[in-house]
Amino acid sequence: MTSGLDRLLGARLPGPPDALRQGPLREGSFTSPLHSERRAARTGLWLGLAFLVCFVTGLISHLIQNPPGWFSWPASPTWLYRFTQGLHVATGLAAIPLFLIKLWTVYPKLFEWPPAGSVSRVVSRLSILVLVGAGAMQLLTGLMNIASWYPWGFFFTTTHYWTGWLAIGAVAVHVGAKAPEIRRGLARRGTAGAAAGLTGEQAAERAAVDTEAETQSVSRRAFVVAAGLGVGAVTLTTVGQSVSPLGAVSVLSPRIPGVGPQGLPVRQTAERAKVTDVGPDYRLVIEGPNRLELSLDDLAAFPQRTERLPITCVEGWSANATWTGVRLSDLLAEAGLPRDTEVVVESLQEKGLYRQSTVAPPHASSPRTLLATGLNGSPLEPDHGYPVRLIAPNRPGVMQTKWVTKVTPV
Repeated sequence: MTSGLDRLLGARLPGPPDALRQGPLREGSFTSPLHSERRAARTGLWLGLAFLVCFVTGLISHLIQNPPGWFSWPASPTWLYRFTQGLHVATGLAAIPLFLIKLWTVYPKLFEWPPAGSVSRVVSRLSILVLVGAGAMQLLTGLMNIASWYPWGFFFTTTHYWTGWLAIGAVAVHVGAKAPEIRRGLARRGTAGAAAGLTGEQAAERAAVDTEAETQSVSRRAFVVAAGLGVGAVTLTTVGQSVSPLGAVSVLSPRIPGVGPQGLPVRQTAERAKVTDVGPDYRLVIEGPNRLELSLDDLAAFPQRTERLPITCVEGWSANATWTGVRLSDLLAEAGLPRDTEVVVESLQEKGLYRQSTVAPPHASSPRTLLATGLNGSPLEPDHGYPVRLIAPNRPGVMQTKWVTKVTPV
């Protein structure tokens, strides 16, 4: 069976008529030595690392929001999710110019002649189509997501997650298929590794190409510097959304720490959530053996705590804030529940995927997890969750439920 498959993949396909070899299909159409195996391998290395970082950090965010039974996320250090999700978005943005540079180094291969000399070559080119398509999909939709622009009909989060698996799988297949070329491209010039698998004539030709690249009007060094400046410019103008000291120069960031009501950005407003009329009859319900129905005055009678905690959005922006309120664990104990009880926190918001969230034992029992009524020294404004919101350390912002009305043990 294996030999039959080998024969099938190696079968030569009839070539197209030479008369079709026009324009970019002509021999010698692409003369720049920067379209080389060496440039492609080195750019691909950085792009592959960027995709890997995005995949791992994105997987962490997905597992926090949809935890399987074996997964547990700690309440400390409080900055951990801020770091992983900030790294996810910053790396994804930096990958955009890397992706374009990589495509530029290899696009002449789209016009190889014959276009498909064998069945295996057809399979190889189709796999590259999957890689490019999945990579472009991830980067483009991710960019549009942080700008809160959704011109499509699918749910971004689910699509982004599964396309991420497709993209990282395509990267792995591509690396495996191109391993000899990648090893040659990454090897130092003049070494045996740089000429591995090449005939003497091919090795000499490649050395001549690399030498020419050094002396061209656009040299290898200029190419590397330009690529680095492009990636650096994208990073510098966006990373301030999660690295506050750079906020002043991050002019392309959709959110800037410190800018917004009460000095904090807002993702979901009270008007959009249709929670704009909270009357004096509001009660916070804590289900348990000693069921509690608490007014705002009742909450104010509990010991008040103040914590300095970041709010971190899945879109990459984050900002520190000072929160005041009652410890969730104190309310659970008052309701006759263990302090580490896993609970579901529900919002006055009637619709929406994030109108409730589950608080796992590490966060429920944390002394830093609050049902907050104040922000930065003032009562909560409606857009930040008035009358009560959840704030827990080391969790995504979509899980920091606003307009809390009920807490129920799982």
